[in-house]
Amino acid sequence: MVSIIEIDPEILGGTPVIKGTRIPVRLIYELAGLKYTVDQILEFYPDLTREIVMQVLEI
Repeated sequence: MVSIIEIDPEILGGTPVIKGTRIPVRLIYELAGLKYTVDQILEFYPDLTREIVMQVLEI
């Protein structure tokens, strides 16, 4: 499986982000913890796909 998470010191100071974006992985966890649905997350972040969000939440 190809990793969808990227850590680069040049992107948000090395905070783990979803590859190809500046969306921190922790943000997806926080939204899920606040009971946001995948559909709601996708509304806020249309650059993501359902598959990406589901992969992040499975990690």
